[in-house]
Amino acid sequence: MEKGVGLKAHKNWSLINLSLILLMSCTDPYSWVNSLPKPWTLREDQVSEILPRFHQKFPDFQDRLKAFALWQVGKPYELFCLGEEAGEDMDPIFRLDVSDCTVHILTSLASVQSQNWEEAKSKLIKIHYKPDDNGVSLPTYKSRWHYTTDRIQDNPSTQNITPSHLPAGQLESVSITLNKKEGGDLFLDLGWEKETTIAYIPSESINSDLLKRLPKVAGVAFVKESYFKMGLVVAHEGMIIDQKNIIHASSKYGKTVNMDFMEYYFREEDPLFDGVLFYSFHPLKN
Repeated sequence: MEKGVGLKAHKNWSLINLSLILLMSCTDPYSWVNSLPKPWTLREDQVSEILPRFHQKFPDFQDRLKAFALWQVGKPYELFCLGEEAGEDMDPIFRLDVSDCTVHILTSLASVQSQNWEEAKSKLIKIHYKPDDNGVSLPTYKSRWHYTTDRIQDNPSTQNITPSHLPAGQLESVSITLNKKEGGDLFLDLGWEKETTIAYIPSESINSDLLKRLPKVAGVAFVKESYFKMGLVVAHEGMIIDQKNIIHASSKYGKTVNMDFMEYYFREEDPLFDGVLFYSFHPLKN
């Protein structure tokens, strides 16, 4: 090929690539997220500058939640990384530099309802801590929603929708005293225990058709039956987007990942867990 012809072909190919990129940006609004610096690299004031842009780009709450979850993909993993900045747990009340599975859920929920860092921290407190008798949520270790099972049963921000996805006869259920071990000791020193029954979808009933009945953004909590004797039900949680993928902070991968849900759950040997709970996301009421 002559040199001039090759150069012309190269330029034409570059223009085609550019056109494809622009077309994808127009048809996929979530590609905008890839243009942002990653949240764990930013200062608080820089995050405050970006949060309003999520509201402008994604006026719908669910769309904004999906976009923010995608923005967190790649974030370093750290277990139990939120606290009260006082008392038993000195970790930050709100942070975006690291996540575990629950922190990913909570910080996403708080951030998409906020215009700046301080508001996100304030919203996180309302989501992450049980209100007192006066309806006020204060950040204390004992008032924290420590258990996903407890949270999706009684926290209006994350509401259990499991029973609406299968007939009762296809669900498994467990009656348990939450936070109480088989021997009678409390799992955590919280000063309370909770007798509850919760139905979950067993592994053999999980399939792609089931996922297609979910909202466009849904929470998923993974049931581990071996945990029941410790007064626990849930071993892990994440977000399902597009009725197909799961975004979750993974200890295995050491970061927040976006991957096919069915491939994550079903391995060559056995399912990774014993079942799932689904829940929906809701904004705080003023």
